[in-house]
Amino acid sequence: MQIIEIDRQKRLRDEPYTGHNRWHPEVEPKIEVEEGEEVVLQTRDASDGLIPFGSTIKELVNFPRGVVHPLTGPVYIKGAAPGDLLEVEYLDIIPESYGYTRFGPNVGFLKDLYTYPFIVHWTIDGRFATSDALPGVRIPAMCFMGTAGLAPSHLQLREWNKREVELVNRGGNALLPDPIDAVPGDGPVASEGLRTMPPRENCGNADIKQLTKGSSLYIPVSVYGGLYSVGDAHFAQGDGEVCVTAIEMGATCRVRFKIHKEEATKKNIRWPRFSHRGIWGPPGLAVPGRFSATMGMPVDHNGVNDGENLTLACRNALLNMIDLLQERGWDRNQAYVICSVAVDLRISNVVDVPNYVVSAILPEDIFDR
Repeated sequence: MQIIEIDRQKRLRDEPYTGHNRWHPEVEPKIEVEEGEEVVLQTRDASDGLIPFGSTIKELVNFPRGVVHPLTGPVYIKGAAPGDLLEVEYLDIIPESYGYTRFGPNVGFLKDLYTYPFIVHWTIDGRFATSDALPGVRIPAMCFMGTAGLAPSHLQLREWNKREVELVNRGGNALLPDPIDAVPGDGPVASEGLRTMPPRENCGNADIKQLTKGSSLYIPVSVYGGLYSVGDAHFAQGDGEVCVTAIEMGATCRVRFKIHKEEATKKNIRWPRFSHRGIWGPPGLAVPGRFSATMGMPVDHNGVNDGENLTLACRNALLNMIDLLQERGWDRNQAYVICSVAVDLRISNVVDVPNYVVSAILPEDIFDR
């Protein structure tokens, strides 16, 4: 068994031989492994340790977004080649004892309403996360890796950057290559490397909470060795991660790789897939036994029907859930955090025109009061 160990008292920039925070085919592999060999990867939290326990909202005002996400790796898998499909089996994900949830200006699904910084610190005992900021809330462990992926090819690097530049030019949002706080800090990786915020065809920051222990992630291989990297561990998250963070934490991830030769080429698989061999989370949360839910439909606050707009339906489901939580005595900031770490946004129908329905499902078992 091979391992990449990190010093959790140090930032990635102080241990660049353990990882990187940009996607680029020229990031050097840190270890080489055989297919089927178990690998242990210690990971930093998404903020690279810049949000320690007890930090205040004043310290988040000028948070350096360039440090997101510190990834451990890459791992070179011997025998993996372009056109293959790499299966990453998650054998275990072990949480650290501290986590945080935060939001701030210009990030999150409701960034127009939550224009200021806020933070919740969590104590993790391995089974549950609790916080003095949310008395009576106890979140069960559903650990998963928020960001995991393979290196893009040089062609993909150019194509993906081009389409994101075009998006920005059309008035959209994307984080373009930026060498500030990049690791490695110079050369083409820093100047050309893709930011890790969005997921892409190489997977990356998909934030899929069902990728827990016992799951498999399948990613098309674009460079020799695949070059797998992982980080951004979450103790728990609601489907949607609406405030921009889940319960963020450092973790130890144990994985194993299987190469499906030429599978991506033969079946024209361009996008990641995933599966699970068992129950992916605690039964009372994976499929809530007790829950409350709100609905959202594509009608805006002025009563205008924007038919078939799933984004608006999703927003309304979330706003209605925040209202429900406030009715129960939580303030608007607490409610937004609870939604991000525990409430699942589910598409209920996309056929009943004009009003598609999104549901926001709150598992009642997170409350012990």
